[in-house]
Amino acid sequence: MLAKQGVAPKNTHWAIDQDGWCAGATQLPSPNYGVRPAASEISLIVLHNISLPAGQFGGGYIQDLFLNRLNCDLHPSFNDLRELKVSAHFLILRDGSLLQCVSTLARAWHAGVSAFEGRSGCNDFSIGIELEGSDEIAFEAQQYQTLAALCRALLQRFAIQHIVGHNEIAPGRKTDPGPCFDWQHLQTLLQD
Repeated sequence: MLAKQGVAPKNTHWAIDQDGWCAGATQLPSPNYGVRPAASEISLIVLHNISLPAGQFGGGYIQDLFLNRLNCDLHPSFNDLRELKVSAHFLILRDGSLLQCVSTLARAWHAGVSAFEGRSGCNDFSIGIELEGSDEIAFEAQQYQTLAALCRALLQRFAIQHIVGHNEIAPGRKTDPGPCFDWQHLQTLLQD
C-alpha cells in the first residue's frame, strides 16, 4: 500500500534538500517570510498547535491563514486575524499530512515576541512546526509519526540543539503545544 504524500509511515527517513525543502512534504509556499540574519545558525525547533476555528479541525483555514487568503467573514473568531501575517515552516494536519510553507533556510513568522536562553527574536534561529490541534485535545498518532520523521530530517541537516514548545519561548503569552502534547512519546519515537 502506498503512503499518502506528506504522511510518514513509521521509520520514514526524509531529507531536507539544499534549498531547505523537505522531500516528504507537500509544498504550500507562503508569502510570509523573510531572510534570516547572516550570522544566525538554525539551532532550535519550536512546536506549536493551531486550529481554526479554535478546537475545530479541517476546512483548510490554517492553510488559508498562512497564504493570506483567509476569508475572515466566515467565522466570528476570524475577525482578529484580518491584518495578521503569519507562517510556519511546517504544518502537520490531523491525518499526519505534512505541508511545508517556508523553506527552512528562510525566516518564518511563527514565534512572535520570544526569547530562548538569553537570545531574543527566535524566528531568526528557529524552525517552526505547527500541529493542527489545541491545548485541550490529544494529538493523533500519525501526527507524532510525521513529527518524528520531520525532526529526524531537521536534526540531520542542521545543528539543532533544542526542541521546545512555543510556551517555553513566550512564557505567559503562549501555552502551545499545550498539556495534551506528549513530549515523552516524541522522545521515544526519535530514539527508534
